[in-house]
Order: sequence, then C-alpha cells, then structure tokens
Amino acid sequence: MTKYLLAYKGGSMPATDEERQAVMAAWGQWFGALGTAVVDGGNPFGQSRAVAAAGSRSDGASSSLSGYSVLQAESLDAAAKMAAGCPVLKGGGTVDVYETINVM
Repeated sequence: MTKYLLAYKGGSMPATDEERQAVMAAWGQWFGALGTAVVDGGNPFGQSRAVAAAGSRSDGASSSLSGYSVLQAESLDAAAKMAAGCPVLKGGGTVDVYETINVM
C-alpha cells in the first residue's frame, strides 16, 4: 500500500475546554474508524519560518498549513475518501491529499 500525506489548511481553534475536548474526541473517533490505515496521526503546526534558496528567512510560511497526518491506502481516490471524514473540515478547514513517493 502507498502512503498519503494529509495536509490540513485552516480550521478553527476551540475556544473553551469543552470545545477542545469535543474536537479531540472527534479526532479520536475518526482515527479509530480509519484503524490501521493511520501510519502517523500527525500534529497541528505552530509557528513557522520560510527559508529561501539564498538563505533569507522570514516569519510565517506562505502555505497556511495547520497540521498533517499520514495514511496508507490502495489509491489516491481511497485516501481522499478517507480524508472526507476529517474533523478539520467541520472547523472550516480543508485537506490536501498527496501521494508520497518512496525513494529512501
């Protein structure tokens, strides 16, 4: 099976402890439903810095990525179908699904 990176963009941060618990429960349920397809549950992203080829650095990457996960699936379509249940979508975010190429 091939590995797929799910790159999360946007989504809302819970404002209260109750909302945070509900969001974490939704992630736990989604990962539980995916079972062994979850290779790396990933994490949300914090601060970022962009680095250019000439070595210059600037605060904040331009991609607005907010987190990632890695799944195994039979195809890109199958991985995208799994991504359709991602809790980040309920918070107004999006999920980009990338096929990884095993070169190492």
